[in-house]
Amino acid sequence: MTSAASVLSSAAPSSASGKLKLALVTLAIVALAELIGPVQFSVGPGKVALLPMLWALLIAAVWGIAQRRVPGVVRVATPEQSFAGGLLNAGLLLFVVKLGLTVGAALPQIKQAGWALLFQEFGHALGTLALGLPLALLLGIKREAVGATFSVGREGNLVIIGEKYGMASPEGRGVLAEYITGTVLGALFIAVLAGFIASLHIFDPRSLAMGAGVGSGSLMAAALGAIAAQQPAEMLPQLTAIAAASNLLTTVAGFYFTLFLSLPLCSWLYGKLEPVLGRFSRRGAQDAAGAGAMSQVAQGGLPHGGAMSLRDTLIAWAVVGGGVLIGNSLTYKVPMLVSLEGMAAVVLIALVVEGIKRLVPRLPMVLVLSVVATVAGIPGLFPFSDVLIAITAKLNFLAFTTPVLALAGFSVAKDLPVFRQLGWRIVVVSLTATAGTFLGATLIAEFFH
Repeated sequence: MTSAASVLSSAAPSSASGKLKLALVTLAIVALAELIGPVQFSVGPGKVALLPMLWALLIAAVWGIAQRRVPGVVRVATPEQSFAGGLLNAGLLLFVVKLGLTVGAALPQIKQAGWALLFQEFGHALGTLALGLPLALLLGIKREAVGATFSVGREGNLVIIGEKYGMASPEGRGVLAEYITGTVLGALFIAVLAGFIASLHIFDPRSLAMGAGVGSGSLMAAALGAIAAQQPAEMLPQLTAIAAASNLLTTVAGFYFTLFLSLPLCSWLYGKLEPVLGRFSRRGAQDAAGAGAMSQVAQGGLPHGGAMSLRDTLIAWAVVGGGVLIGNSLTYKVPMLVSLEGMAAVVLIALVVEGIKRLVPRLPMVLVLSVVATVAGIPGLFPFSDVLIAITAKLNFLAFTTPVLALAGFSVAKDLPVFRQLGWRIVVVSLTATAGTFLGATLIAEFFH
């Protein structure tokens, strides 16, 4: 059995050739995932959709786990897997820019959404931790509970946790486990849950439609289908419009709700509740120590808090940007030269803020980057805003997730012992958090109906 010390000693810093190999292998995985494309299959009353981002995560994870059986020329060893975690943190910054530009462009639509949509967002933001956090603590999950229950763990939430704690941290493992569970099982679970709640006839269908907008297109579609199936056909257009508006608000404004409200509150509640609820679990200090040792292994030579060099940051942006160009071309049929214009604008915004960050190290990177991108993306605000919106709109939102999840897959590979410790418990907690965001938003929306 390999000790943590021996693993740490083997995880030497990645060489220049190792970094290049990691970048090329990641882009190859992105291309393969996009070529496979989305796959859907029915399971009972719902459907499970396997998108390219999930294929990329799974392929990279298997690639990393099976490193000893992979030919040396394409082997991604432990040092490169640790370096992939650093690339993931830096690469997610490009995702923040895209999200901010989306927020700015959608402000006119959000303004028309109404008060009910605004207030139900508190249900989406707080429902996850209201149900998920106490259960996680009762099951003996430690700091992973914060990452797993402060939100439903979609793409923007990976960004928040990655910037604040690092993806190699317990919180990072928690949000990634939540993301994987939601991607694989979320659509089926929420379809069954929404259908059952709708069959009780205790909520207005419009409230249920708002609750369906959890910030994920696939989960929204699954929940809306189950709800609409039990309503008159003439209500379908109205319910669809309400769910889409709610989903839009959760996608664009939910990022700020989780950043400023639910994550700080979840971390504070963890400190208050864990000493009380944690004692009901049989998992003791030995498990906590084991998780702490694995956290050190996961971080390897790049502990959270150590700033990446500008060269490594540019490598991360090249990998993510290249992956976006590949996905945009293969899946969404956008010519690479057209996508290149948009990516250049995204990288330029990130580069400007990165430069400011290096001059002012204490600057909250995600906050400043999201604000700059949002303001720059408001239609007509600046002479260049409309052009910026037009060229970056051709970069499909999901194209960013495939390279990001490929890098995350290597992080899964090196953190596999920790995921084995979490096991079925993180699945139960993740699905409970998904139920919490749906029920919380539905309850608040019902007050207005």
